[in-house]
Amino acid sequence: MNGYPNCSANHTKIWSHYLVLALGIPQLTINIASVIFNCTVIFTRMATKDLHKPISILFCNLAFSDLFTSFSGFWISMLFITNPDITIFGSKDMLAPYALYTMSILSTIYNLVSIGIERYLAVAESMRTRFRVARTHSIAAVLINWVLALFLGCLPLMGWNCLRTEKNLSILYSPFCVDYLIFIAIPNVVVAFIIPLFTYLRIIIILRKRKLRMKACGQATGTYKSAEIQVARTSIFIWLLALISYAPFFAGVIFDATNHQCHADLYPGVYIFRNCTAMLITMNCLGNPIIYTLKPKTLGSKLNPLKCLSASVSEPAPLRTSSRGCPWSRAADGPDLVNVVRGRAEITPHSRPLPARGQLRGAETNAGRGNQ
Repeated sequence: MNGYPNCSANHTKIWSHYLVLALGIPQLTINIASVIFNCTVIFTRMATKDLHKPISILFCNLAFSDLFTSFSGFWISMLFITNPDITIFGSKDMLAPYALYTMSILSTIYNLVSIGIERYLAVAESMRTRFRVARTHSIAAVLINWVLALFLGCLPLMGWNCLRTEKNLSILYSPFCVDYLIFIAIPNVVVAFIIPLFTYLRIIIILRKRKLRMKACGQATGTYKSAEIQVARTSIFIWLLALISYAPFFAGVIFDATNHQCHADLYPGVYIFRNCTAMLITMNCLGNPIIYTLKPKTLGSKLNPLKCLSASVSEPAPLRTSSRGCPWSRAADGPDLVNVVRGRAEITPHSRPLPARGQLRGAETNAGRGNQ
């Protein structure tokens, strides 16, 4: 509304019951499904005792963030169904659920960024970098994510809201202020798109370099080629999911900042769009468990403790040396890299790094002399 003098109405035309149910019931259904999916992730991680792994801590925390997003989305949906007008004109009753919703979404974004960085460091670690991701690092990242999300999400509860003034009031998300939405949306949407893009591109580049070095040793590169394809596909899926989920919300914030019309003039089309953006954000909470944890082929084996043979298959194979003097444990490296984005396998200390370029040249020279 941005302080326009003629926007004094506090009610719209009577909402159609069919329209309210058509918008509210799908939101409730998606939120309930998201709660079930993320509870399954949390149960799976705790039942399999995977929380000693750094990446599992981040996955479990991501599920908690999505769970809070689903709960707050369910809360907002119930308020919309019972009294649609308060979600348009705003009231004190909407302040707490919107603040919880904002905090949960921010925590989800920060966790997705942390997972991308952890996966990059896990791959880079196998290339003999000095930094090793430990459990304490993941716990510290989780705490920082929640403190930052809690602080930014609770700013409206601390007083940055437009309950008592119509100046700068948001049309779509009353009683939030437009300047608060811009402050929250622009930097965090940039973070959600740019940092994961950079980290997953770096992972693909590292895999390609390792594939070329293996090729120089005369070894098969099928494992690294499949890993590169898998990382590329998963990265594209993550990017598209984030784009579909957050881009409409970002567009709504931009529209809100540039709008010069009253609530009644925008009813009902803009508010239908607002509810659809909320459903798309919840779809992100549904997609995250599927991408990172709930793969049908592996979920059953994780939950079935009787399948002990699966653990022995994942044990690293003995070190093998190629005919050209290039030692590595291909069996240990391969499965880890294929699942590097989803984090279903760890970059283990058993995975020996590839030889340096000088060693490769020396090995090739010695091999050439032997052939002569």
